Amino acid sequence: MPEGDTIFRTAARLRPLLAGREIHAARAREPSFPAGTLVGRAIAAVEACGKHLLMHLDDGRTVHSHLGMHGSWHWYPPGAPWQKDRRLAALVLEVPGSICVCFSPKVLQLLSADQLRRHPHLTQLGPDLLAERVDEAEVLRRFRVHDRTPIGEAVMNQSIVAGIGNVYKSEILFLTRTNPLTTVGQLSDERLLSIAHTARQWLAKNLTGYPRRTRSALDGQRLWVYGRSGKACFVCGQRIQLQRQGDLGRTTYWCPGCQVA
Repeated sequence: MPEGDTIFRTAARLRPLLAGREIHAARAREPSFPAGTLVGRAIAAVEACGKHLLMHLDDGRTVHSHLGMHGSWHWYPPGAPWQKDRRLAALVLEVPGSICVCFSPKVLQLLSADQLRRHPHLTQLGPDLLAERVDEAEVLRRFRVHDRTPIGEAVMNQSIVAGIGNVYKSEILFLTRTNPLTTVGQLSDERLLSIAHTARQWLAKNLTGYPRRTRSALDGQRLWVYGRSGKACFVCGQRIQLQRQGDLGRTTYWCPGCQVA
């Protein structure tokens, strides 16, 4: 499940393969995507913005992808076998020495410079938790706009902070002992900043490429609560609960013993 750490790591891996290189061939699954116009253009930069990946071209346009739940970018040497079905390839970019393939994205767009500046989602993104510097005052300001929203929904709102997905949502709220049903307005500034800081810390720790973890133990269990509904909490022994939150009914896992309302 791609979250902020996955996209940051993907951008870091694609950057040396693509940045400064000319696209020799390009093809897209959807005829509406003008892949042919990419040929001959050079990729100026590859950037991660929360859960969005941006490939900036030398003519001012940008390839924007959001991987959603099941998408991924792969890279292969020319002639190497692909790890996924070619029918799932939404975009294929060939540059000297590499073939980069976007599989099953939620969003794939080619944006003009003006469209990028006015993009309804990208322009609303909150501070990226994996940026070199995060403005804490801006994080608090954005949280406080949503004082009536349960924190389990707010931390997933990419216009507040960018990069937290469903796994980190449950894990970070557990680590900060925050009940997911508590509204933002019921939480102190210190608690909100603790949630953002803890998320930033674990997103950064998981940039290694190993399976994502928020827990280190010899029992092999990498996560505290996510995906453990009905099982005993590692800390207090109470049964992990599952709650669906928000308009999309995203699953939140939490411990009623450790995360008291």
